Amino acid sequence: MTPQPTPSPAPRPDRTAEAIETVFRIESPRIIAGVARVVRDVGIAEELAQDALVAALERWPRDGVPDNPGAWLMATARNRAVDLVRRRENYARKLAEIGRDLSAVSPPQEPADPDDIDDDLLRLVFTACHPVLSTEARTALTLRLLGGLTTAEIARAFLVPESTVAQRIVRAKRTLATRNIAFEVPYGPDREARLGSVLDVIYLVFNEGYAATAGDDWLRPSLCEDALRLARVLSGLMPKEPEVHGLTALLEFQASRTAARTGPSGEPVLLKDQNRARWNRMLIARGVAALGRAEATSSGAPGPYLLQAAIAACHAHAYTYEETDWPRIATLYGLLAARTPSPVVELNRAVAVSMAEGPEAALPLIDALRGDPALRDYHLLPSVRGDLLARLGRTAEARAEFERAASLTRNERERDLLLRRAAEQP
Repeated sequence: MTPQPTPSPAPRPDRTAEAIETVFRIESPRIIAGVARVVRDVGIAEELAQDALVAALERWPRDGVPDNPGAWLMATARNRAVDLVRRRENYARKLAEIGRDLSAVSPPQEPADPDDIDDDLLRLVFTACHPVLSTEARTALTLRLLGGLTTAEIARAFLVPESTVAQRIVRAKRTLATRNIAFEVPYGPDREARLGSVLDVIYLVFNEGYAATAGDDWLRPSLCEDALRLARVLSGLMPKEPEVHGLTALLEFQASRTAARTGPSGEPVLLKDQNRARWNRMLIARGVAALGRAEATSSGAPGPYLLQAAIAACHAHAYTYEETDWPRIATLYGLLAARTPSPVVELNRAVAVSMAEGPEAALPLIDALRGDPALRDYHLLPSVRGDLLARLGRTAEARAEFERAASLTRNERERDLLLRRAAEQP
């Protein structure tokens, strides 16, 4: 008698729930965007996506995780969206008038346009960046819908309290609902008016993937990939916009370092310690090309994304950390600070100054930022200060700064790195 294979044990419920949460975090932006095309309302679309998550939490522990969990969640959410549309009295009346079955009815067609946005995620960004919302609310809402970020992660990106971000998101959803803002593609001047917020959103989504705010992983590559893809699509749609090309160039350069930014066990590897042979030269070449397009279409003073792309290009062109053109980077950060004043920009400028002129020149710049409320709980401020103090031989002070930085970060990988740096101080 042929022995029967022993069935593999069913996954533990807690592990299944963890897998569901992980899948949902990755897939939720696409689910929300796809459902929004049906219901034409981003707030309702997010609720239906959450309903699909609840259904998965109920069924998958019992029936097993499907072969394509993302597709299962999308189908479940879309089916619920169709059910909702069926129940809408006005839609049913129109349906009866034209005598069609619901399944044959497509979402309303948008105007024919040579630069139509055929991308649900990008549609979602533009919708969430509607002018009826404040700039802060647009960015927070889109990060929530597109990036699947938690309130805490968005607060970290903005350097503001969590309660502030939570209020922005709630108010933004309420405003979109009460104003009956539909899931739509903007055209002409309306699209141009929303562009700045869209670029900010894409940039912040990429940053969260590039250096995760919290959790066990230093990188969240799916967020970087989504942001970079959206930037490339936007570059094709708006070929005459230098800031679009500038953002795309910046993300290409940043993404080129991904493979070198973590060690064998997933630990962070600082820029000065990275093996630059692992940098992706194809992405660097794409960044150079995008930066060239940005400069060719720019007139007048360069915008903030073009300046940041130029800074990233300085790193990309240097074959070693020591060969980096730090004086040029410090100059570019000075221009960026004049264009968009920010304590984080000043912090980065101080780092460049420390490399160009020495830690003695940069330490006063860092100390001037210590009283800034926006940086009070920003772990990179004591981290940078600790590095400068270590280079000056003030090891006891450096150790205290690294320990403080470790206490402020909520990313486990980054905390381990900072504690290791503290322990290295004699």
